[in-house]
Amino acid sequence: MKATAPQKNRTERARPGPADSGAEWKLYLYVAGQTPKSLTAFANLKRICEEHLSGRYQIEVIDLLRKPELAQMDQIIALPTLVRKLPEPIKRIVGDLSNSERVMVGMNLEKLSGPS
Repeated sequence: MKATAPQKNRTERARPGPADSGAEWKLYLYVAGQTPKSLTAFANLKRICEEHLSGRYQIEVIDLLRKPELAQMDQIIALPTLVRKLPEPIKRIVGDLSNSERVMVGMNLEKLSGPS
């Protein structure tokens, strides 16, 4: 199985969504190189975002092997770590993001997925 590798400090923008799509989500995925766990976290995050935030998100992958000083900025102590900066409040999730339900609850996405 071949996954798309997160590249150093890459920003990925979602496709434009409908005009009423709401606020943009800014997500930072901290990784240490292109390890299997990092690749899995990126793939899982991208899938969840496409399912629930299509057109309303940005993902920036930050490789701490290349820029270790950035770990202190967001208080990163384990990898991979997802940091949601927008919408506020800031949220953090550690791990490969394979538990979609945990990610959705941690990012407050369950409110978007429920009935209106």
